[in-house]
Amino acid sequence: MGTLSIAMSWDDWFTLIQNFLLLSAVAMGGPLVLLPEMRHLLVDTHGWLTDDQMSASVVIAQAAPGPNVLFVALLGWNVGLNNGSYGWAFFGAAALMIAMLLPSSLMVFSTAHWIHKNGHKAGVRAFKQGMSPIVVALLIASGWTLAATGTSSLDDWPFWLVTAVTVSLVLWGKIHMFWLLAIGAFLGATGLLS
Repeated sequence: MGTLSIAMSWDDWFTLIQNFLLLSAVAMGGPLVLLPEMRHLLVDTHGWLTDDQMSASVVIAQAAPGPNVLFVALLGWNVGLNNGSYGWAFFGAAALMIAMLLPSSLMVFSTAHWIHKNGHKAGVRAFKQGMSPIVVALLIASGWTLAATGTSSLDDWPFWLVTAVTVSLVLWGKIHMFWLLAIGAFLGATGLLS
């Protein structure tokens, strides 16, 4: 995993935290659906992370026990390390986790009672049903962002074959996702899929 050497000002940190506060407010379906936008912000726009750091943060967090939002802490950790020290890494991890959790948690707490009270209404049911395909589409976009990192064409057919097999196993197989992650890690570590 390649690292960068960046020098972030407090204005840069404010911009980063502000963006994650905004992303949290629109994170329907969880933070993974925002992965393409996070990548655009962190890798493309500001260059605070590399593609490898972005992908590794998500994969490591998904393999670890606990909530899938943990990848946000790893993103902040890597930005802080790229900024020069473990102190910044701890700050980045904490700042991005708080920024990602605070707005969405406040919205959930403030609306849970109202939804419980009004869940029988047609408008509330329609909204929940209408959001399902949007969340699925956003998850597919996140998967595509991770899958397309480091590959530039259809000439990488072994990669696309493994991707198709993995998607099929997730959708129709009974293999635990941990084993799929372990197989992917083995293929990547041995260079069989690079």
